[in-house]
Amino acid sequence: QVQLVESGGGLVQAGGSLTLSCTASGSIASIANINFMGWYRQAPGKQRELVARLIASSSTGYDYADSVRGRFTISRDNGNYLLYLQMSRLEPEDTAVYYCHYQDSRREYWGQGTQVTVSV
Repeated sequence: QVQLVESGGGLVQAGGSLTLSCTASGSIASIANINFMGWYRQAPGKQRELVARLIASSSTGYDYADSVRGRFTISRDNGNYLLYLQMSRLEPEDTAVYYCHYQDSRREYWGQGTQVTVSV
Protein backbone atom coordinates (compact mmCIF):
# COMPACT_ATOMS: atom_id res chain seq x y z
CA GLN A 1 0.00 0.00 0.00
CA VAL A 2 1.11 3.53 -0.78
CA GLN A 3 -0.32 6.72 0.66
CA LEU A 4 0.19 10.02 -1.14
CA VAL A 5 -0.21 13.48 0.35
CA GLU A 6 0.00 16.64 -1.74
CA SER A 7 0.84 20.11 -0.52
CA GLY A 8 1.73 23.50 -1.92
CA GLY A 9 -1.48 24.54 -3.61
CA GLY A 10 -2.96 27.98 -3.19
CA LEU A 11 -4.03 31.19 -4.82
CA VAL A 12 -1.64 32.95 -7.20
CA GLN A 13 -1.90 35.70 -9.75
CA ALA A 14 -1.54 34.97 -13.43
CA GLY A 15 2.13 34.89 -14.38
CA GLY A 16 3.14 33.68 -10.95
CA SER A 17 4.66 30.42 -9.76
CA LEU A 18 3.87 27.60 -7.37
CA THR A 19 5.56 24.35 -6.46
CA LEU A 20 3.48 21.35 -5.51
CA SER A 21 4.89 18.52 -3.42
CA CYS A 22 3.78 14.94 -3.01
CA THR A 23 5.02 12.79 -0.15
CA ALA A 24 4.71 9.02 -0.37
CA SER A 25 4.50 6.73 2.62
CA GLY A 26 3.59 3.12 3.31
CA SER A 27 5.10 -0.14 2.19
CA ILE A 28 8.77 0.25 1.30
CA ALA A 29 8.48 -2.58 -1.22
CA SER A 30 5.41 -1.04 -2.83
CA ILE A 31 7.05 2.34 -3.17
CA ALA A 32 10.17 0.76 -4.66
CA ASN A 33 8.05 -1.01 -7.28
CA ILE A 34 6.42 2.13 -8.61
CA ASN A 35 6.75 2.42 -12.40
CA PHE A 36 5.23 5.83 -13.07
CA MET A 37 4.90 8.94 -10.92
CA GLY A 38 2.91 11.91 -12.06
CA TRP A 39 0.53 14.78 -11.63
CA TYR A 40 -3.03 15.03 -12.89
CA ARG A 41 -5.51 17.87 -12.57
CA GLN A 42 -9.24 18.29 -12.72
CA ALA A 43 -10.97 21.59 -13.34
CA PRO A 44 -14.66 22.11 -12.51
CA GLY A 45 -16.86 20.43 -15.08
CA LYS A 46 -13.93 18.78 -16.84
CA GLN A 47 -12.36 15.36 -16.85
CA ARG A 48 -9.20 14.63 -14.95
CA GLU A 49 -6.20 15.04 -17.24
CA LEU A 50 -2.53 14.20 -17.17
CA VAL A 51 -0.27 17.17 -16.46
CA ALA A 52 3.13 15.52 -16.24
CA ARG A 53 4.63 12.20 -15.35
CA LEU A 54 7.96 10.49 -15.19
CA ILE A 55 9.20 6.94 -15.49
CA ALA A 56 10.53 5.88 -12.12
CA SER A 57 13.36 3.76 -13.56
CA SER A 58 14.56 6.42 -15.98
CA SER A 59 16.35 9.71 -15.50
CA THR A 60 15.14 11.01 -18.85
CA GLY A 61 11.64 9.60 -19.25
CA TYR A 62 9.26 12.53 -18.94
CA ASP A 63 5.87 13.28 -20.42
CA TYR A 64 4.07 16.63 -20.33
CA ALA A 65 0.69 17.83 -21.49
CA ASP A 66 1.05 20.21 -24.42
CA SER A 67 -0.66 22.94 -22.43
CA VAL A 68 2.03 22.97 -19.72
CA ARG A 69 5.19 22.01 -21.61
CA GLY A 70 7.84 24.65 -21.09
CA ARG A 71 6.07 26.11 -18.04
CA PHE A 72 5.89 23.14 -15.65
CA THR A 73 8.67 20.85 -14.49
CA ILE A 74 8.24 17.50 -12.76
CA SER A 75 10.99 16.18 -10.54
CA ARG A 76 11.56 13.85 -7.63
CA ASP A 77 13.83 13.47 -4.67
CA ASN A 78 14.72 10.74 -2.20
CA GLY A 79 13.95 7.96 -4.65
CA ASN A 80 10.21 7.61 -5.08
CA TYR A 81 9.28 9.27 -1.79
CA LEU A 82 9.03 12.89 -2.94
CA LEU A 83 7.54 14.19 -6.15
CA TYR A 84 7.39 17.85 -7.18
CA LEU A 85 5.68 19.94 -9.79
CA GLN A 86 7.21 23.35 -10.37
CA MET A 87 4.70 25.57 -12.09
CA SER A 88 5.64 28.90 -13.64
CA ARG A 89 3.91 31.45 -15.82
CA LEU A 90 0.64 30.23 -14.43
CA GLU A 91 -2.54 31.00 -16.35
CA PRO A 92 -6.16 31.12 -15.18
CA GLU A 93 -6.70 27.97 -17.26
CA ASP A 94 -4.37 26.14 -14.89
CA THR A 95 -6.93 26.48 -12.10
CA ALA A 96 -7.82 22.98 -10.92
CA VAL A 97 -7.39 20.41 -8.21
CA TYR A 98 -4.02 18.78 -8.71
CA TYR A 99 -3.54 15.12 -7.82
CA CYS A 100 -0.42 13.12 -7.26
CA HIS A 101 -0.52 9.71 -8.93
CA TYR A 102 1.68 6.65 -8.56
CA GLN A 103 1.34 3.46 -10.56
CA ASP A 104 2.94 0.04 -10.38
CA SER A 105 2.30 -3.04 -12.52
CA ARG A 106 -0.92 -3.92 -10.73
CA ARG A 107 -2.54 -0.85 -9.26
CA GLU A 108 -2.53 2.89 -9.00
CA TYR A 109 -2.55 5.28 -6.07
CA TRP A 110 -3.99 8.77 -5.76
CA GLY A 111 -3.54 11.60 -3.32
CA GLN A 112 -6.44 13.62 -1.99
CA GLY A 113 -5.65 16.60 -4.22
CA THR A 114 -4.57 20.19 -3.66
CA GLN A 115 -6.36 23.22 -5.06
CA VAL A 116 -4.53 25.63 -7.35
CA THR A 117 -6.34 28.82 -8.23
CA VAL A 118 -4.89 31.33 -10.67
CA SER A 119 -6.48 34.76 -10.69
CA VAL A 120 -6.42 37.18 -13.60
